Amino acid sequence: MSFLDLRSLTKRFGDISAVEDFSLSVAKGEFVSLLGPSGCGKTTTLQMIAGFINPTSGSMILNGKNLAAIPARARGLGIVFQTYALFPHMTVAENVGFGLEMRKVPKAERKRRVAEALDLVHLSHLTDRHPQAMSGGQRQRVALGRALVIQPELLLLDEPLSNLDAKLRDEMRLELRRIHKEAGVTTLLVTHDQDEAMALSDRVAVMRQGRLEQVDTPFEAYEGPRSTFISGFLGKTNTLRGDLLETTESGSRFRREGLILDGPVAHHIPGPVEVCLRPERIDLVEADEALVSGIVSERIFLGNQWLFRVDTPLGELMICRRNRGRREAEPGETVHLSWKPEHLRILPVEVQG
Repeated sequence: MSFLDLRSLTKRFGDISAVEDFSLSVAKGEFVSLLGPSGCGKTTTLQMIAGFINPTSGSMILNGKNLAAIPARARGLGIVFQTYALFPHMTVAENVGFGLEMRKVPKAERKRRVAEALDLVHLSHLTDRHPQAMSGGQRQRVALGRALVIQPELLLLDEPLSNLDAKLRDEMRLELRRIHKEAGVTTLLVTHDQDEAMALSDRVAVMRQGRLEQVDTPFEAYEGPRSTFISGFLGKTNTLRGDLLETTESGSRFRREGLILDGPVAHHIPGPVEVCLRPERIDLVEADEALVSGIVSERIFLGNQWLFRVDTPLGELMICRRNRGRREAEPGETVHLSWKPEHLRILPVEVQG
């Protein structure tokens, strides 16, 4: 039985549909991310759950309760905003305890729960500090502590790491994973950052233009995208349009730019398809082992890996190679490429809106 159940959730602003027929079930203790580009409806969905805006239609059931019938202030949800929204004149302990004070929790219990929350977010040593004297990561943990201290049934995170620099963002992902594991609270994260969603989530819900496109574990969504949009949004990908010639129980064959290549079993009728291939699945091989050869047009060093663009008879291909601390192919060099048929994803051609 689901803990949070969203059914056919829809929000329209006049003629504009921000969220359309959105359905999602979340289990108790699960961490789910709403992932998608700006304007896809993920924040609107979160705001409907929080009670900041009313849905046009659909239902929201949390632990058997109809959220639409409960005022926002009475829903008992923990919310962490992008800007943290801390009170600058209050200390860390006062910020964290504010929600308990508003709920008229007795002082002794309030003090105990604040101490527990600060211990959970590793800020017990900064109890008397003010937000302006803290780093971005510390302020973010204060906001988390304040959201968790009320012991919410559901924790809503709205782009909580977007204001942090890259290194601190990586560190805070680990902190969020630890805090979620220890607190065990059901969590819904809104983010446009694919790495963040995949690193933190039990499942990712990919949204596009107000609609839910795919819900899966990060691994399944990355390895088994149901559309070229998802394949391209969840990391780098090469997308090749071609013609599916045949498919059998053992595999398929498709044609691209006059070349015929093997692919995995495809559940499509012969005709136009789009074939996706992750850059890290392409190997550099000897000429006699190659499926196609090409000339390196660009080489970019990314620290832990190299990114190449190679002009081939199939079109331009991106290739990612782990940095092994040795020389790699340079622009202008001819390279020979190969991949396994099962690493291709054959998808329907998307109609451009």
